[in-house]
Amino acid sequence: MTTGPLQGLRVIEMVGIGPCPFAAMMLADMGADVIRIDRKPDVNRASAAPDPYPMLGTKHDVMARGRRALALDLKQPRARQLLLDLVAQADALVEGFRPGVMERLGLGPDVCHDRNPKLVYGRVTGWGQHGPLAQAAGHDLNYVALSGMLHAMGDADRPPPPPLNLVGDFGGGGMMLAFGVVCAMLEARTSGRGQVVDAAMTDGAALLGAMMYGLRAHGSWSAQRGANLLDGGAPFYATYACADGRFIAVGAIEPQFYARLLVLAGADDPAFARQWRQDDWPALKDKFAALFATRTRDAWCALLEGTDACFAPVLDMDEAPRHPHNAARATFVDVDGVTQPAPAPRFSRTPGQAGPVAAPDGAAALADWGWAPDAIAALRRDNIV
Repeated sequence: MTTGPLQGLRVIEMVGIGPCPFAAMMLADMGADVIRIDRKPDVNRASAAPDPYPMLGTKHDVMARGRRALALDLKQPRARQLLLDLVAQADALVEGFRPGVMERLGLGPDVCHDRNPKLVYGRVTGWGQHGPLAQAAGHDLNYVALSGMLHAMGDADRPPPPPLNLVGDFGGGGMMLAFGVVCAMLEARTSGRGQVVDAAMTDGAALLGAMMYGLRAHGSWSAQRGANLLDGGAPFYATYACADGRFIAVGAIEPQFYARLLVLAGADDPAFARQWRQDDWPALKDKFAALFATRTRDAWCALLEGTDACFAPVLDMDEAPRHPHNAARATFVDVDGVTQPAPAPRFSRTPGQAGPVAAPDGAAALADWGWAPDAIAALRRDNIV
């Protein structure tokens, strides 16, 4: 049975990669009834390029969990009409194509709002729906670069590293889209009118850096990478290698937590007492590196984990689900034999749920949305679905 605070809301997802499926996953996790509109496979199309996303369409496609798929050939007028019939019953539609693609399909916001004035039309792109770069190709790394945040990451003596695609695709894109869509659906309940949500990854990545921009304006953040409190410059907010080649993370910013770290770690060199003398930070970082290299990661865990030293082991993706804290909170769940992150955040009364990845057969979804069996049979017979 579907649960979650968004139960009863209907969402159409135009299938893509990156931020749009992440946002749709978040909505489905929270109980929204999401139909994924997938492309009908083109059996005549061949490509010599390797598939960078081989898990798509399998049970390992975690971001496709919890919703049903309906494959349509949107080049066919009857398929577009079917989609507009779904739009008439939906609370929201989300898409992540380049600006203008949905309009060229005859499925842009104006057309959809003619069918359903209350529809929230969520759009996520890298550069946004307008601006000099709006039509340029790119990926999340490019969008984070433009936000000013990529420059702030990494060591001073090498180029900024790609922060996976967490900051652009998922934090700055997908989460912002999901938040915007829910905000607009709430507003539509009062106004009776839908609207377009323009979620740009470069906007979202900039917003994630709000605190850093405030620190920079205050004069408390240097443009030099690796010289600041939260970018690895501070010796008490950094990661260190251990004797076994594994790593730990230390974040003892407050003086009382830093003092606890020193006591428990046996850091008795008087130089460690100069926590806030930034000129001493490089030397202190070397001292901490030498200290933490004297024990294995597990030995440091035995000394520091669970204390006020602000400590954690750096776990890999195989270790994280097995950690006692993650296990106690059920931070990871097993769906169809695939270990994956559980829905977040938690709700005390209407919990979210991670559903399986459904096979691309939209008959059940169409039936739930009001299509009669004979109408579904006709759509199948005419190869529309």
